[in-house]
Amino acid sequence: MIRALFEKTGNGVWISHLDLMRLFQRAFKRAGLPLTHTQGYNPRPSVSIALPLSVGVESRCELLDFELEGERVPMDQIRDRLNAALVEGVRVLDVYEDGRKLKELRCLHCQVRLCYDRGVPAGAADQIRALFGREELLVEKKGKNGVQEQNIIPMIVKLEVGQEEGQICLDAMVCCQEPSLNPMQLSAAVERYLPDLIPDAVSCCRIGLYDQEHKVFK
Repeated sequence: MIRALFEKTGNGVWISHLDLMRLFQRAFKRAGLPLTHTQGYNPRPSVSIALPLSVGVESRCELLDFELEGERVPMDQIRDRLNAALVEGVRVLDVYEDGRKLKELRCLHCQVRLCYDRGVPAGAADQIRALFGREELLVEKKGKNGVQEQNIIPMIVKLEVGQEEGQICLDAMVCCQEPSLNPMQLSAAVERYLPDLIPDAVSCCRIGLYDQEHKVFK
């Protein structure tokens, strides 16, 4: 299996997960890089993305696994040929073999920005720090069994609250597998428990992936 590290930025954040899969399948074809296919009644291209990304969320650390047919192609050539076939906002940063098993992936470094059109309310940063310092913080999560409440505190490995002009930045390391925390739930917690600090807009970016020991996952 070959692994590609890619980013999804700019207008690329509006591409859905399914459309992103189709985009990569077409890119491999245009780049002259034939994918192998699964066996069975309904064969599918052997390509998968580790952690599906929500529409509107930026990322600089997405992982794509795939297998190619035919003769071996140098990794840097695969990267360059794919980039020439992809759209603006989706770019392959690296391609390599012998990637680690995805079950060893545990943590996600992310940044959630709370934007205030009229400036950050006084004392907002301190209130948000105190909020995430609680032992329990229940936030609604939608799943196959409907809406459930979950305590997000145990899934926050580390969180720092910073303030910039018109913004509060939540720089966090959160669990992304067994269990997993959607970074946007950090914003949901602020909106639920601190209604006076509801932002005018929220943006989210994935920065990096890590294992159980907080070493970079590749």
